[in-house]
Amino acid sequence: MFIEVFKSKIHRVRVTEANLNYVGSITIDEDLLEAANIIVGEKVQVVNNNNGERFETYTIRGERGSGIICLNGAAARRVQVDDILIIIAYALMTPEEAKTFTPTTVFPDEHNRLAK
Repeated sequence: MFIEVFKSKIHRVRVTEANLNYVGSITIDEDLLEAANIIVGEKVQVVNNNNGERFETYTIRGERGSGIICLNGAAARRVQVDDILIIIAYALMTPEEAKTFTPTTVFPDEHNRLAK
């Protein structure tokens, strides 16, 4: 049996763009993706702290060091620029694996960049 477990989180990033006329997904600065152990194309849950919205999409690589957090396509309707988001990825694992697994959490600064 497998269970779905919290794997990675980018905690409290600020939306920098919302692009309704794009095919869909969330564009995330490559530095944040790598730090959070989230890969391009991975399904993520997006939680909007400003309005309570929760939705799923997939990730697209954004320019490294840019701080970009852009919601694309229909998801752009669920955010406003400057909203604060939590981006969460989950993984399937056995209960035994889950008991010893340590998730990755990233806490970017107010400009969506990693502390140096």
